[in-house]
Amino acid sequence: MAAEGGRNVAALKEVWSREENALCADCGKPDPDWASCTLGVFICLNCSGIHRKIPSISTVKSLRMDHWDEDQVQFLMQHGNAVAKATYEAYVPTYYYQPTHVDCQVLREQWVRAKYERKEFTEPGKRSSYSNELKEGILWKRGRDNGQYLLRRFLLSEREGCLKYFVKQDAKEPKMVIKIDTVNATFQPEKTGHPNGLQITYLKDNKTRNIFVYHEDEKEIVDWFNAIRAVQFHYLKVAFPVASDQELKSRLTRNFLKEGYMEKTGPKQTEPFKKRWFTLDHRRLMYFKDPLDAFAKGEVFVGSGEHGYGVKQGLPSGTQCSFSWQYGITIVTPDRDYLLTCELERDQQEWMAAFSHVIEQPMTPQEYAIEAYFKLKP
Repeated sequence: MAAEGGRNVAALKEVWSREENALCADCGKPDPDWASCTLGVFICLNCSGIHRKIPSISTVKSLRMDHWDEDQVQFLMQHGNAVAKATYEAYVPTYYYQPTHVDCQVLREQWVRAKYERKEFTEPGKRSSYSNELKEGILWKRGRDNGQYLLRRFLLSEREGCLKYFVKQDAKEPKMVIKIDTVNATFQPEKTGHPNGLQITYLKDNKTRNIFVYHEDEKEIVDWFNAIRAVQFHYLKVAFPVASDQELKSRLTRNFLKEGYMEKTGPKQTEPFKKRWFTLDHRRLMYFKDPLDAFAKGEVFVGSGEHGYGVKQGLPSGTQCSFSWQYGITIVTPDRDYLLTCELERDQQEWMAAFSHVIEQPMTPQEYAIEAYFKLKP
């Protein structure tokens, strides 16, 4: 019996150590130390918690702490993450957002359920509510001025290439028509205070506008998110017919590079520093009085280093204006320097890294056009 147990342990270690099983099958986190006895996948601790919510589909055990019998080990050896991917992710649409371990709970859970519970990607051409050309439904939307969430009807049209919302459910005319090519959507559970909170950002007169929505049903809000990506993907396929699917995928919705509070002073650099919420959305650095404001108080274009943009640690010597946070950052642009301060050194280093990441990248033709608009602004 002891010898048999030893062989089981050795066999388990062997299949666990295979390269294909080095990352979590669901979120890509390195060194997964849990596995599903019934699906044959190696997963991380967080994803094992999601699997426990679907016990009829998946039974999970710790690879370090639990006992594995011979049949279970043999099942793992015959399956593993590569076999599961070929089975359960065979036909994932290019536009479908596949979350990683840094994404929020609702995205990760619905990805797991879509794969194993609903089997959405096991056969080609399977229709879903996010792959239809038209999606309509009711979402809770935060009011721009009063901050109250009210029910609003939303309509997403692939043919028209836009997202609309209506103040009344039977209204004929929309309150807002949002062109899909200007839309970004990103989940914001912490910012909105709701686990299914979604921030939809778009450009109006080349100024950034935010709206915040949620739906009580997790699948429904993730379906809306992927429906937006599907319509965007269709728009890009028409607009850029020679681009590859992977190139187009990189232009779909994106998470913000960095968000958080910093303090800033005005253009004359003589006013006291004021606390603002900053959002870095690639080359747009926006600042708000409150994280849930509909409109930014200001925006800064962050270009590439070869065009005169840069970031420096600290503030210029002799800075006269008063500030309470000690960890300074200077954003250098061809027109002026922007002086910012962070509360913690860690925040300063994270913001510096985010700015450096953007500044090191060459600018695209579209970004030259955005830069030109910023230069024209009064």
